Amino acid sequence: MNKKYLLTSLIVAQTVFCLSGSFAQTKVFKVQANQIKAEIQPTMWGVFFEDINMGADGGIYAEMVKNRSFEFYTPLMGWKVGGKSVKEGDVLVLNRKEENTANPRYIQVTANNAGKNSINLTNEGFRGMGIKKGLRYDFSVMYRQKAANVKMHLELINPKGEVIGAGLLSPTETGNNWHKQAVSFNATETEQKAKLNIWFEGDGKIDLDMISLFPEDTWKRRPGGMRADMIQLLADMKPGFIRFPGGCIVEGRDLANRYQWKKTVGPIEERQLIMNRWNTEFANKQAPDYFQTFGLGFFEYFQLAEDIGAQPLPILNVGMACQFNSAEVVALDELNPYVQDALDLIEFANGKSNSKWGKIRTAMGHPAPFNLKMMGVGNENWGPQYLERLQIFTKAIKDKYPEMKLVNSSGTDPNGDRFDYLNTALRKMNADFIDEHYYRKPDWFLQNANRYDNYPRNGTKIFAGEYAAQSDHTVSVNNKNTWQTAMAEAAFMTGLERNADVVTMASYAPLFAHADGWQWTPDLIWVDNLRSYGTADYQVQKLFSLNKGTQEVPILLNEKAVSGTDGFYACAALDKPTNEIILKVVNTSSKAQTADFMIDGVKTKAKANVAVLAGDNLEQVNSFDNPGAVSPKMQEVSIQNKKLQLRLKPYSFSVIRIKKA
Repeated sequence: MNKKYLLTSLIVAQTVFCLSGSFAQTKVFKVQANQIKAEIQPTMWGVFFEDINMGADGGIYAEMVKNRSFEFYTPLMGWKVGGKSVKEGDVLVLNRKEENTANPRYIQVTANNAGKNSINLTNEGFRGMGIKKGLRYDFSVMYRQKAANVKMHLELINPKGEVIGAGLLSPTETGNNWHKQAVSFNATETEQKAKLNIWFEGDGKIDLDMISLFPEDTWKRRPGGMRADMIQLLADMKPGFIRFPGGCIVEGRDLANRYQWKKTVGPIEERQLIMNRWNTEFANKQAPDYFQTFGLGFFEYFQLAEDIGAQPLPILNVGMACQFNSAEVVALDELNPYVQDALDLIEFANGKSNSKWGKIRTAMGHPAPFNLKMMGVGNENWGPQYLERLQIFTKAIKDKYPEMKLVNSSGTDPNGDRFDYLNTALRKMNADFIDEHYYRKPDWFLQNANRYDNYPRNGTKIFAGEYAAQSDHTVSVNNKNTWQTAMAEAAFMTGLERNADVVTMASYAPLFAHADGWQWTPDLIWVDNLRSYGTADYQVQKLFSLNKGTQEVPILLNEKAVSGTDGFYACAALDKPTNEIILKVVNTSSKAQTADFMIDGVKTKAKANVAVLAGDNLEQVNSFDNPGAVSPKMQEVSIQNKKLQLRLKPYSFSVIRIKKA
């Protein structure tokens, strides 16, 4: 054979092979934008708050004084009594249980011609106090005294013992009644680990309770409010709902430790503190100083939901304690008070301002109803004992409030005998929502993105109430919020949204964790005393929530739903308010891949906006020092002849918004 001809043939063959290989690598996605499959509910993507990892006290509740009412099991936990002249009996813990069962303890300080350093009380805060230079701090205290002979000098102290802010409070009222007095002062330096020191001047006795310190920069500048940076991270997500207060908090270790919403409303000083059930749950993460003061109570939860435009979703105890702990249940013939709590909560949220519980809401500053539409009955409960109690709750609530939607538990796991038993029984009961939970390895999320493809399309809906990919294993202290876990969740979430006629709510869990006070990891948002950041998982949740759309439409690859083929996962939606098509595409492979998106059934404009989360390092995490390590990058792409071509990065999640013409 002619060598020149052979060489030419080889070059041509190689060129054809390369071109065909190139064409084979281009994936063609078909978006059927004129075929509406389902309505996407405004509640599709929400948030789930539980007081774990110092999420409330020491977290979003901005109170800086730990054990302000001396009601911890050890009354002076968090406090240190000091001073050169202090002697036995100068600081006493007194109990007025017959007079005040909700807040019985207070302290009595005796000053004997006291001056600076004679007698003082120091509070360590929640793993320290985060203080900001130039910011105003609002101190308040409830007190009682026979004569006005004692002054309180207030000092913010850094770890070196230096004063970085100071004020003076001179209690003026006398007599047998309790009074509240406040004073404000500014900080002169920024400090992560400050303490509050109070030294007493004068001669006499003074009773003290509810010793409190708040920063001025709370959310919406509300006195005694929430930590603004943490709430802003929630508001930025524009969640469709907020589930509260848990979680296992609802159940308690035993029934005495359960969450009782009626003890969390009304004046702060009348709310009865209890031990946080995560206090001693994990042997390697003990937190003996972890309590619930309920400064963040049900009124504040409802108000928060209203602030951030989310529907409230309260969860109530069904008469069962945590089945991993005591597994206590209330007898069926004694269940009525629990049921009444549920009925009264609806009145508290929605009742007229002259109703019994509506009056309390009104007195707290919110005469208008909170427009509660749904509530949960039980959390991660299982077995026939759950069903028989649930049926009693359901009948009572539906008889009085037939429009109220109820969320029911499917237990702790997404499969197995417990799950199958509850799933079958709840569907026979025509449950409004079944709450499914999944804490699994990233591979599980990839393999189960099609979980709901064959679920019944009518009747009972799914609430994906708790989920998080575990980089190590569930309850491991080594779990990290890596890009790999976030990407796996993104792939799974395309399956949730692709089945919006089945799944109508979903929320990651847990929500918050304090770097110095956590019990469980991974978590969506991490904080310390001054800083906060969203994890890679947060960035995924935020992109889904901000780009959910209003109607689901098909997106196909090889004429099939995109659920793992060649490492791709995808869903598509229309958004009526903006007249856009929204595509969400996850490339879980290690290679960049060219994709053509063919838009059928509608005309589009010539440009599209793309937000991309990507990272070559699957172990990459966000951190306090690098909070944007995994964060979306924006780009603009062109559309020609209804085709959008995009180079999908390896290990990436892309959100594409296309304007309809």
